[in-house]
Amino acid sequence: MIRLSILTLLSMSLLGTAYGADIKKGGLFIEPILTYERGEGDIDYPSPINSSSSDIDGFGVGARVGFHVLESLFIGADGRYSMPKFKDSSLDQDTDSKAFNYGPVVGVQTPTTIGLRIWGGYILGGQLDPDKDQGVDVKFKKAKGYRVGAGIKLGIASLNLEYQDLKYDDTEVEEAGVFNPGTSYSNVELNNESWILSVSFPIGL
Repeated sequence: MIRLSILTLLSMSLLGTAYGADIKKGGLFIEPILTYERGEGDIDYPSPINSSSSDIDGFGVGARVGFHVLESLFIGADGRYSMPKFKDSSLDQDTDSKAFNYGPVVGVQTPTTIGLRIWGGYILGGQLDPDKDQGVDVKFKKAKGYRVGAGIKLGIASLNLEYQDLKYDDTEVEEAGVFNPGTSYSNVELNNESWILSVSFPIGL
């Protein structure tokens, strides 16, 4: 699916290069991002808890760093850091958390002051670390997944909407009444799907 998305983006970039004679030469860029995430997920705990549902909502920051090709195609690295609220239905948790993830991104855009931008990225790693609550302190690690998005550039800013699908393949139990503390469980997985609203500021270098 990711391969198909990238091929689609590359095809659109070829169309972008034919958009008009005002296409400029490419170069390096940095793009600070302010985000708000709203997501839902499910966790496969071992017995006696078994499955649980989760909510992840909150603000974050991030940045893309990379380069433009003819201003219509951009390729780079995307990193995010957030401090969302984490809720777990089975453990009755409602606590603050810290999260980060990172990976490559590729996108296309119309090379004008006001224009459309579309991108997709693969998330190579990351973690979600909720604060201790209800006597339980766990950390979800080894995030993998993808993120796709679209935005409208208005002058120096871009207003964006993204969909993110993440799977955390490893869980470190730091403290818990029903688990052995200090143990990592590769069979405890968190699957999370989020919508992310953001405003970003692409800056050519």
